[in-house]
Amino acid sequence: MRVIFMGTPVFSVAALDGLHAAGHDIVCVYTQPPRPAGRGKKDRPSPVQARAEALGLEVRHPVSLRNEAAQADFAALNADVAVVVAYGLILPQPILDAPVHGCLNIHASLLPRWRGAAPIHRAIMAGDAETGVCIMQMEAGLDTGPVLLRGSTPIGATETTADLHDRLAWMGAELIVEALAGLDDLVAEPQPEAGVTYAEKIDKAEAAIDWGRDAVEVDRLIRGLSPFPGAWFELEGTRIKVLGSVLADGAGAAGAVLDDALTVACGTGAVRLTRLQRAGKGAQDAEVFLRGLALSKGTQL
Repeated sequence: MRVIFMGTPVFSVAALDGLHAAGHDIVCVYTQPPRPAGRGKKDRPSPVQARAEALGLEVRHPVSLRNEAAQADFAALNADVAVVVAYGLILPQPILDAPVHGCLNIHASLLPRWRGAAPIHRAIMAGDAETGVCIMQMEAGLDTGPVLLRGSTPIGATETTADLHDRLAWMGAELIVEALAGLDDLVAEPQPEAGVTYAEKIDKAEAAIDWGRDAVEVDRLIRGLSPFPGAWFELEGTRIKVLGSVLADGAGAAGAVLDDALTVACGTGAVRLTRLQRAGKGAQDAEVFLRGLALSKGTQL
């Protein structure tokens, strides 16, 4: 099948690899333009561009797809289908209509729950018991199209967004290969109107830990924002990210360190911090972290 692939971050790479391994003719890869990154702020290609070039595939990174020239170039590829996963640009109707079978999106939630930009983060932060991946026929609305295939997976009690991200990426790769293999026989099911929620883009202002909240909420925040942008607290003017936690026994004044294992009291209950990162340093497990920064019992965060 002649496929146009459209994606940008690491999450998209598994699907590109899956389609390539399945023998599809990937006629072109669309991705976001290189962006300044690293200390030198040199332009760095997206993970999808780097992988596509390694596979010997043609890569395009238009700034917009709204102009007629870009749309004509897209249509001229004569694709059977476009596969879209975390691409980063709105697709106008001429783009959606150009491939024979339209554009299929790999979305990391159980639609209609968590339409939008940050479905993995929001599922963990909300305490969802499960999530999954949907293969959706794209239309003009935000993640509103009918679903061709879906797969679900439980969310573990200690899982972070990083953990779930990797599992869902491979699930999406498997499902899109399955979808293309049976495309003529799949029935697109409209999304129900009940149960719609929106996964708003993560605002960095959300990342500050409020120890006055319930321990369950604090734990979900920490895991949902790990590794990026990372929930944080300040100690003596130093910002410290918390990248892992578990619920723990204990009670005390909100924000008080309760023991030498980094158990911290919340408004109700407590959490034990398991992985942390100081500004300018690498992430460390709590035991290693405490060797460099003493947070003894009674410290107030």
